[in-house]
Amino acid sequence: MELRHIRYFKAVAEEKNFTKAAEKLAIAQPPLSRQIQDLEAELGTPLFIRSPHKVTLTEEGELFLQYASQILDLVNRSEEELKEMKEGLQGTLYIASVEGCGPRLFAEWIATFQKKHPHVQYNLWNGNTDDVNSRVAKGLCEIAMITAPYNTEEFHVLPVYEEPWVAVIQKGHLLYSEENAPVKPKELLPYDLLIPSRESRKGEIDKWFEKTGQMPVIRGRVAHMMNAYELSLHGVGISIYPASISALIRDRDVCVRQVDHPDAHASYALIWKRNHTLSHVAEEFIQSVQEISLLTRGITELK
Repeated sequence: MELRHIRYFKAVAEEKNFTKAAEKLAIAQPPLSRQIQDLEAELGTPLFIRSPHKVTLTEEGELFLQYASQILDLVNRSEEELKEMKEGLQGTLYIASVEGCGPRLFAEWIATFQKKHPHVQYNLWNGNTDDVNSRVAKGLCEIAMITAPYNTEEFHVLPVYEEPWVAVIQKGHLLYSEENAPVKPKELLPYDLLIPSRESRKGEIDKWFEKTGQMPVIRGRVAHMMNAYELSLHGVGISIYPASISALIRDRDVCVRQVDHPDAHASYALIWKRNHTLSHVAEEFIQSVQEISLLTRGITELK
């Protein structure tokens, strides 16, 4: 068995089609089919169930795919580390992040990391938490930042930041405050609210109002912070968002009032997929973030 057999097998397993796998590998289909047949003969068992339009893995094929993935990960890792010994840490770090404090924190971390590893490249993507979770699960990025709640069964979770929830209120509204004084949930009850689109957010926000015996009026679900700000600016409703939205405020046409409730805070964490071998650059980046977080926490405690 040669390494190319394993690469060919994994390509067919991922594409579930010999023609597509051959295109991906930039080889003709007949040689690819023969290589897979040779591999099956060597292992003494069929790895695929073939049909006219697609192939599926046999039980033995599913098991071999696990080993094939591990072998190829180790090969790639060894190539990376040998190159790094000569030229320093290299590669592309694929990152996804929610809005809010995500872009700022990643910028700070990358700036620190780049000083030590100047040859690393970065690919950053932004979206809501559900979209970010999906990208990590599908392997489209290695590391991501999301807000709670977290899926600890599927992902490793490293808490990194926490900030309060705020209400963004148009100037002229009865709740507008020049001093940006905190606002209690019961004060928000008569007014239309705009909240993040993530499904779990409504349940989280509803809990702030339980003691009032009433539920808030949710006028809209908004996926992106800029949309929430603009809607509040134009008087569509009061946006309930993490405090990072304050960075968008350009003038006094809106105020930002912290929601006065003990549970009204947004927690952020770095996540990466369990049962997945990270690239060396991703491992080093996570370690760098952990060191920065420990240092920041220590400075905060001293204050």
